[in-house]
Amino acid sequence: MFDPLETLKKYISFPSVSTDPAYGEGMQGARDFLTQLFESMGLEVEVVKTPLHPIILAKRVGKPEWPHVVVYGHYDVQPADPFELWDSDPFEPTVLGHHLYARGSADNKGPFMVHVSAVAQLLNENPDIPLRITFMVEGEEEMGSPSFAGFLDAYKDTALKADMILLSDTSSPSSDQIAITTGLRGLVGLEVFLKGPKMDLHSGVHGGAVYNPVQALVELCASLHDEAGRVNIPGFYDAVVDPEDWEREEVNKVPTTEAEYKAFLGVKDFYTMKGFSPFEAVRFAPTLDFNGISGGYQGEGSKTIIPAQASIKITMRLVPDQDPQTIAELLKKTLQERCPKGVEISFGKPEGGAAYRVLPPFKSGKEENSVLAKAFKGADRAIEDVFGKKPLYLAEGGSIPIIAKIKDVTGLDCLMLGLSTVESNWHAPNENFDLEMMDKAIQVSKQTLKACCS
Repeated sequence: MFDPLETLKKYISFPSVSTDPAYGEGMQGARDFLTQLFESMGLEVEVVKTPLHPIILAKRVGKPEWPHVVVYGHYDVQPADPFELWDSDPFEPTVLGHHLYARGSADNKGPFMVHVSAVAQLLNENPDIPLRITFMVEGEEEMGSPSFAGFLDAYKDTALKADMILLSDTSSPSSDQIAITTGLRGLVGLEVFLKGPKMDLHSGVHGGAVYNPVQALVELCASLHDEAGRVNIPGFYDAVVDPEDWEREEVNKVPTTEAEYKAFLGVKDFYTMKGFSPFEAVRFAPTLDFNGISGGYQGEGSKTIIPAQASIKITMRLVPDQDPQTIAELLKKTLQERCPKGVEISFGKPEGGAAYRVLPPFKSGKEENSVLAKAFKGADRAIEDVFGKKPLYLAEGGSIPIIAKIKDVTGLDCLMLGLSTVESNWHAPNENFDLEMMDKAIQVSKQTLKACCS
């Protein structure tokens, strides 16, 4: 048996940044570490080559009639920059109190190691448990999983022919109030380019004669929301599925007040669509956001020009049943129709994925005997037993496009246990993982897996 904390510290020490080729050795180190770990647990390991970073499959095989659970994780992490804002080396795991600080500790190496540890303990305690388990660990999640679709198509009828997916790449309201995630917003983004004169112009000599691309850009952007905060694109809300009453009721149980949320964000007031509280808006409302704008002189001092071009990066968070491609086309059509004649508009390639929703059987009024239903019930009981509180069933505002892709290709639904909190600092300096939550979550994962074969 391995020690969960020491194993996690070793795993985290590999700087597996997928987006930067300079970290190729760290990516290889993380793969080799997992391969050896899985083999030490008696699992059959296959390292699947992809156009970029390989995917690891580790299987506990068994009789065909046994339930089959696929556990998802990713071994790649975000870049650690800016390094100077860390209180410790981001790739030298540091324990302070009951938190482990390092890049990847919460996203996703710590939560994933919870399930690895649970399986290791489960197999040690009951080597004959009638359960097939497959760990599926990719190395491109932090860069949009470009190789994952091809992998799904190739393995959907073999290694991924299963009953459900178990993962922990989502969050909970607090370390003692665990959430089972029931939905993820989708995402689609594209870049918009406006071109005016063939070159930057002197604003004194030519000002007043041409349409400034920056002016045109901000006017277009301002037109994309109305006074009520709704996205002002015809057809944008046509396919939206409203949340059910019980989903809103669960949100009302979140143990954070609006005042606390406002203070955490550092804002004077909220800006939400009419009919939604801030906690509802980040879960159930689609959005359109401007992520970055460029145009004209950006250096010190001033430069009196009319820039030749300007651009904006736009992303839209989607809810069921909005289709990413349809929404992207609606945005392009709207901007083309509103674009002033004095400038030319063009677009980058839309990228993203659909929203995902899974309704627990006992929340949707259905009683099922499926493996997924057993897992939900087992997790519900285990969380209350171990953490002392029943879980909340919450949709989450973030996006994991591959989850909807898994559902689309394999038909499999996910049980998503939130094993980090807002204090975990995902993607930020001083990322950390709560070790007390880790110890409890291992017990929850074990009970959940045992419930699958009850």
